[in-house]
Amino acid sequence: MPPPPSLVDFGRIDIYLFDQLLRGRITPQMRILDAGCGGGRNLEYLLRCGAPVSGVDRDPEQIARIRALAGELAPSLPEDRFQVAELSRLPFPDRSFDAVLCSAVLHFAADPGHFHRMLDELWRVLERGGILFCRLASTIGMADRLIPLERGWYHLPDGSDRFLVSQEELLQAGRRLGGVLLDPLKTTLVQDMRAMTTWVLGKGG
Repeated sequence: MPPPPSLVDFGRIDIYLFDQLLRGRITPQMRILDAGCGGGRNLEYLLRCGAPVSGVDRDPEQIARIRALAGELAPSLPEDRFQVAELSRLPFPDRSFDAVLCSAVLHFAADPGHFHRMLDELWRVLERGGILFCRLASTIGMADRLIPLERGWYHLPDGSDRFLVSQEELLQAGRRLGGVLLDPLKTTLVQDMRAMTTWVLGKGG
């Protein structure tokens, strides 16, 4: 495996995912899935390290972008590691990955049922002893500034509409899965516009 890249090669990685890398919870030796990978901003570093990463996204244009990025940074990685797929129907066997990343995706769930179907799929493909890293918009610290819509959606002060969950809903979802909360829920309030929560679960052996 090639030596780790320098700090400047971390690219556009989510700072909260960077925190998990720094603490050694996610490493280039792990089988990693980026669920809702977009163009691959959270995979640049891992691709440079030669990590066996995979990615899915519902948008074919985004998959074309990440395949191009992987072709540049990790040319030996098979193109079919990156596939067009819905998070509610992942094209992988059970326990295929040691770490599953899902950043800024779950708050686009159509309704609570869709949210839990996506979550169940992320959990299904995660190996025992693995880590699920999610970052999503929530109601935490913002409840009095949100306008409820339908099916768990809210109108946010930033002008967007998103599916949001509360702190208790996240904690209940983790208990339902049988997950272990590896960090307390950490929520960033973005200048009174929205709340973004980092949710990190471990899957028991």
